[in-house]
Amino acid sequence: MPIDAATALAAPPRTEEISWTRKDVQLYHLGIGAGVPATDVRELRYTLESRLQVLPSFATVAGARPPGVIRALSVPGVDVDLARVLHGGQTLTVHRPLPVQGTATTTSRVTAVYDKGTAAVLHLRTEAADADGPLWTDEAQVFVRGEGGWGGDRGPSVRAAAPAGEPALTVDRPVREDQALLYRLSGDDNPLHADPEFARRAGFDRPVLHGLCTYGLTLKTVVDHLLAGEATRVRGCAARFAGVAYPGETLRIRLWPEEPGRPDRPDRPEQPDGTAARAGAPQGGGTVRATVTALERDEAPVLADTVVEYV
Repeated sequence: MPIDAATALAAPPRTEEISWTRKDVQLYHLGIGAGVPATDVRELRYTLESRLQVLPSFATVAGARPPGVIRALSVPGVDVDLARVLHGGQTLTVHRPLPVQGTATTTSRVTAVYDKGTAAVLHLRTEAADADGPLWTDEAQVFVRGEGGWGGDRGPSVRAAAPAGEPALTVDRPVREDQALLYRLSGDDNPLHADPEFARRAGFDRPVLHGLCTYGLTLKTVVDHLLAGEATRVRGCAARFAGVAYPGETLRIRLWPEEPGRPDRPDRPEQPDGTAARAGAPQGGGTVRATVTALERDEAPVLADTVVEYV
């Protein structure tokens, strides 16, 4: 059997030293669509070194190590075809704001292997810490199609209820044709996101956008429109990758702030060019629910069960 759950779960944690510079942070921000318009003072927080802050989702690529999807496939007991692999979801907890440059130690291990019948699901948890203590914890859920059916634990199947009522804010975000090519320079060079032939072998018409690119783009939208651009207020972000996005599409992001600390609803409607009005910064902490759909494909789902926690 290509996946030996017992062996994968028994494998010792993998420890690595990683480091990053401001240029890595800037490249990541460009990879998720920051810097448009290039001279917008709000975008300079992501692109200009003298004003630079770090969007917490940078943690998913920090150190340019192989991303969670690929690392989960390199543990003992796992030997599968990359073309059958999909990123199912991502959960990130930020213990304190990420520095613009730094060095950290990461510890990764497979924490669960589930049998979904037609697929296996691996959970890979990574914890990062520097000399001052814990920085972040993230968990990637990785689907391997065709590798289930061995009679193992099916795992949890409860999904969050859809957000109630109308969203407080709707933002349309165009995705550049070369977005996946730019994003993969931050470390995820899976050919699914660049090679048309590989994408067809994986069952797609053309290369797809990285799920973590959409994840970071969505988190940036929450920070920019509901948290007054203050990335350091984010404490966590979880999302399920409900479908794929393609470079060149428009992503429709709907946001539902929840109590406590719910921001006021925007005082002006979304603009004709797709730029939404910005809501005032909330006072106190809370959560934001989000959904992401692909506008040109009849709003096919892209991200679901998405929650951002902030202070």
